Amino acid sequence: MSDTQVTGWVGWGWFAGIVLIIAGAIDIVYGLIAVFQPGSAYFVASDGELVLFNLQGWGWWHAIFGAALILVGIALFSGATWARVTAIVLVALNALSQLMLLPLQPWWSLIVLTLDILVIYALTVHGRELKAAHA
Repeated sequence: MSDTQVTGWVGWGWFAGIVLIIAGAIDIVYGLIAVFQPGSAYFVASDGELVLFNLQGWGWWHAIFGAALILVGIALFSGATWARVTAIVLVALNALSQLMLLPLQPWWSLIVLTLDILVIYALTVHGRELKAAHA
């Protein structure tokens, strides 16, 4: 028997799982769009800086990362501890990548960073309640 009391805050865990699934689906869509644009490259010029990379490599990264987010988001609903730990690591990596894109896409990066912080909060503070609620 678990000594963790299930409260109404368990909804934060559900929120985290749903956000991960939605973010994963968006990543897969962006990734597949990039993969199926043949011979394309992505570049951004901002304040004298040039960012250039292979769009198909970026697309595959996002498609794979999105699939991982969806799988972990679904596993969160079972209350699995490994899913919480994996989700926190993936969301932290996503937050770091958004920090790198902050000068190029400030509003989108700030929105995603805010969601990342909320998901990390939900899983670290109220994550145990997911497991207790499922038991």
